[in-house]
Amino acid sequence: MSAATTKAPHLTDDRRRWLALGIVCLAMLMNTLDGSVVNVALPAIGRDLAIPQQSLTWIINAYLITFGSFLLLAGRLGDLVGRKRVFLSGVTLFTLASVLCGFATDERMLIAARFIQGLGGAVSSSVIIAMIVSEFPEPAERARAMSAYIFVAVGGGSIGLLVGGLVTQALDWHWIFFINIPIGIVTLLLGRALLDGKPGIGFDKGLDVLGSITITVALMVGIYAIVTTPDHGWGSLHTLGFGAVSLALIAFFVALQARLANPIMPLRILRVQGLVSTSLVRGLLATGLFSTFFLGALYLERVRGYSALRTGVAFLPLSLIVGALSAGITANLMARFGARAVMLPGLVLTGLGLLLMAQVGEHSSYFPGMFFALLILGLGAGTAFIPLLAIAMAHVPQSDAGLASGIVNVSMQMSGAIGLAVLGTVSTDHARSLVAGGHSLPSALTSGYQLAFLVGAACVALGLLLALVLLRPPPPVPAASQAPQPALADAQP
Repeated sequence: MSAATTKAPHLTDDRRRWLALGIVCLAMLMNTLDGSVVNVALPAIGRDLAIPQQSLTWIINAYLITFGSFLLLAGRLGDLVGRKRVFLSGVTLFTLASVLCGFATDERMLIAARFIQGLGGAVSSSVIIAMIVSEFPEPAERARAMSAYIFVAVGGGSIGLLVGGLVTQALDWHWIFFINIPIGIVTLLLGRALLDGKPGIGFDKGLDVLGSITITVALMVGIYAIVTTPDHGWGSLHTLGFGAVSLALIAFFVALQARLANPIMPLRILRVQGLVSTSLVRGLLATGLFSTFFLGALYLERVRGYSALRTGVAFLPLSLIVGALSAGITANLMARFGARAVMLPGLVLTGLGLLLMAQVGEHSSYFPGMFFALLILGLGAGTAFIPLLAIAMAHVPQSDAGLASGIVNVSMQMSGAIGLAVLGTVSTDHARSLVAGGHSLPSALTSGYQLAFLVGAACVALGLLLALVLLRPPPPVPAASQAPQPALADAQP
């Protein structure tokens, strides 16, 4: 048998599946850490490479643009050519790009390497959810497996702040990239041996090259418009122009997919029960939650004077509570009460946590105010994201799982990027107006962050409303005529 299709023969299939879950979560952890670990190291990178302040954001934006742009294409390629092959290719590219980032000697080299790193991250992470769905078809096991994924995807953001602060302070910024190398090598070796190498469904009548290029360029242009809004403004010709081009390309892509016999994104995927509706709710949840890492870190560093390491430690309550819930608590609650019944309180708790963050003032002590706000945010994230993911993937056909995985990831990444751009702009503009009115800089910054957290809470509240309207419990089914619905799929679009 070829290396692409072999599995470790000395392991039982059940043990192999759980080891495989650890492997894909390890790769996801690398991707997630890079989303936040670089934020902490930006000042050191700027000083060392003499990068002007206005250009530092491109170290973040370069990664976001390629990561978000290639998720759909990479996810579908996983369906077509095999998810193991796509996953290992992405990990290889990400690891090699990390080497380039670590050895970067100037601004251009680092930003170019970050573009490549984002591409590798997109290729590897695009198929992870599909691999989990394929390996764990039984609802209770799938819930536990998805819990591990959510812990990495959500909790990894705050862990990244801690790792970034620790590594930058103890060594230097180069090592935030070098630590990916041994992790990437281990992931590749174990992944080659343990991941299920089922072949893809094949290209059949050919690859939809035009559609692939169109959707990738559309997402790239759209994300570029979003991440550059702080420099140009939401109403600028730059933002509106690139936004319009992105929307026009998406419209062309949809029309093209409806005409082709073998499209890169069969439009039937959008009719899968729960997939699109949960993406809307998840996007609003991500808008509110993910901005917490960025704005909360800025508050601690710029207003309270925290070091990078101390900022990372401050976010541990969120990570620890998400980790505790992901260890099986949320999965057990879903098995007993159903995904929707667990998700709705999670959305409420997330909104409450953001409201508490909005009460943290210029001179507020970390404990109890911010500590309990982060604790409640962890409770909300740990009980909302897992059910949303379970509902989204519950009815997806195996042949389309990679594409659905890409859609789930795109909804998270696009929403996170939009949310960060919007809330960051709201915060900055409000702070500037207060400084112009005579307020001190720390007071103005705090007021800006508070307003942004209130907007984030409003986004989560809208997500809760959409969940109540769109994710309805299924009608009761007589036991004699039809088996009951699984607990993980107890919502209708």
